[in-house]
Amino acid sequence: MDDAVVTQAERIAGDILLEQVKASYQIIGKGFVNQVCVVETERRKVVVRMNDTGTYPSYVKEKWCMEQAAAAGIPGPEVLSIGIVDETAYMIQTFVEGDNGLDSTLPKADIWRQLGEYAKRIHSIQVKGYGENLIDPVHGEFHSPSHAGSDGSWLGYVQYNINSLTEHDRLIELGVLTPMQSQRARRLFEDVKKETFRFGLIHGDLSLKNTIVDQTGQVIVLDWGNAEVRTVPHGDMIGLMQSQIQDGAPNTEEFQAFLDGYGMRVEDLAYGRHMLLLKAFDTLRWAIDRSPDRIESYAAFAKQVVDMVID
Repeated sequence: MDDAVVTQAERIAGDILLEQVKASYQIIGKGFVNQVCVVETERRKVVVRMNDTGTYPSYVKEKWCMEQAAAAGIPGPEVLSIGIVDETAYMIQTFVEGDNGLDSTLPKADIWRQLGEYAKRIHSIQVKGYGENLIDPVHGEFHSPSHAGSDGSWLGYVQYNINSLTEHDRLIELGVLTPMQSQRARRLFEDVKKETFRFGLIHGDLSLKNTIVDQTGQVIVLDWGNAEVRTVPHGDMIGLMQSQIQDGAPNTEEFQAFLDGYGMRVEDLAYGRHMLLLKAFDTLRWAIDRSPDRIESYAAFAKQVVDMVID
């Protein structure tokens, strides 16, 4: 436990809530990107999440998503306050009693079935635009930053990945795909570009670690930091497919439970595997440009998807 982090969380909670702090502790080991502490005051128990100031827009997005999700009947913590104090962005939210989904005794398939029900509701939340940045909370409008080769639109995203499939492609050099597989991938992406999709809000990281199961067996959804507007239902589905490949979870039974909760069959996931390939390539290209230390692991995953999708 980092005493300085806990002290900072106590100070933020006490100053913002205007309540005397009684006890606190740091949450460690559940894969959180933020520094997370539980702070107990004389009146209540809250969770304080902290990060650098650049995280503040993400906290604005998370607060908006949790409010929209609650209105759609999806249980989650209530955000009490967000802000910036002493170069630290913070979010204070209510503490949810229960067990983390990874530790819960509730059958994992039951958790995934509830997540499937929630996903369908999430995908129906009214949004505008496309991308990961919430630029207009009043109208629920999202935006994706442009970059070299893409204007930030959905079609720009697909076309960028088509244009990148050249004979001098770094992905060929890395052994992710052969020149013949590159031509096949281009044809698959051209098919995706021609298709008309529905766009909606996705959670972006539906997983057991991002849930709490209460005493009644109700699943509570946490952590909307990866939420964005994408094609639905593909956006969340390819996240689960990626997790299956990398971690083996959800397993076949659990994934089927998710689909049952959503009210969908595997056959309904047309273009799902093509979308997974598109995402794997795009993420690897991002790593090549921005995060060289991740190239090896992203290339290995992209190669797995190539072997699975391209005959």
